[in-house]
Amino acid sequence: MQFEVFTLLPEVFPPYLESSILKRAIQRGLIGIHLHNIRDYTHDKHHITDDTPYGGGGGMVIKPEPIFEAVETVLGLASLPSPPTPVPNIPIILLTPQGRVFNQRMAEELTRHERIALLCGRYEGVDERVREHLVTDEISIGDYVLTGGELPALILIDAVARLIPGVLGDPTGAKDDSHSMGLLEYPHYTKPSDFRGWKVPDVLLSGDHAKIEKWRREQALLRTFNKRPDMLEKAELTKEDLKFLKSLGFE
Repeated sequence: MQFEVFTLLPEVFPPYLESSILKRAIQRGLIGIHLHNIRDYTHDKHHITDDTPYGGGGGMVIKPEPIFEAVETVLGLASLPSPPTPVPNIPIILLTPQGRVFNQRMAEELTRHERIALLCGRYEGVDERVREHLVTDEISIGDYVLTGGELPALILIDAVARLIPGVLGDPTGAKDDSHSMGLLEYPHYTKPSDFRGWKVPDVLLSGDHAKIEKWRREQALLRTFNKRPDMLEKAELTKEDLKFLKSLGFE
C-alpha cells in the first residue's frame, strides 16, 4: 500500500516512520509513504501557501492553488480549468475536525485501496474549494482540535498499515485487538507468573486452549461492559455471549 501525504511540515513524519514496526514494513516494501511539501508547488518568491480569509476574522487559510497543483501532479489528475476527475480507487482524504470520526472499521475499509492520498490541514483550514472540488473524503480522529493534520495522518497511517498482512509479527495479531472484534481486548500477562503477590490467572497456565479462549472472550465482554457498554449494541454476540452478559446485569 502506498500513502501520498501532502503537508506543510514534512519534517514531522520521519521520526515516527523510521522506528519500529512501520520502519520494518517500509524496508520490506509492504507499505510506501511519500511526503509531498505543499510549498514546493508555489510559484512566488517566498513560497506563500496561506492568506487572510475573505470576510475578515482571525487566522490564515491555506490557498487552493498549491494544494490543487500538488495533488493533481502527484496523482496525475487533469488540471484546471475543468474540475479534476478523481483517480479510480484512490481516496483523497482531508484530515479535519469536520470529518467523519475515524474508527477501526474505517481503517479496515481503507486497506482495500492500493494507494491513499492524505491532505494535512493547517491554520484555520483549507480554502473551501478544496473540499468541494478536490477531496473525496474528510476524516477526523476525534471531537477536538489540533494545530494541524500531521498527527491525524500518522494515526491513520499506523492504524491502516498494521492491518496489512505481514506488517505485524503475529499474523493474527490485529484480529484480537480492541475494536477489531467489536469489543475491547482481553487482559494480557507475561512472566513472572507471580509478581509482588499478584498472580497470573490459573486458566492461562493450564494449557487448556479451549478454556483459555472461553476465558479471554468473557474477559473481553466484561471489560467492554464495564468500560464501553455502548460498543455492545453493535457487537456480534453469540448466545453464550448474551448469557454471560446477562449474568453481569446487561439488558
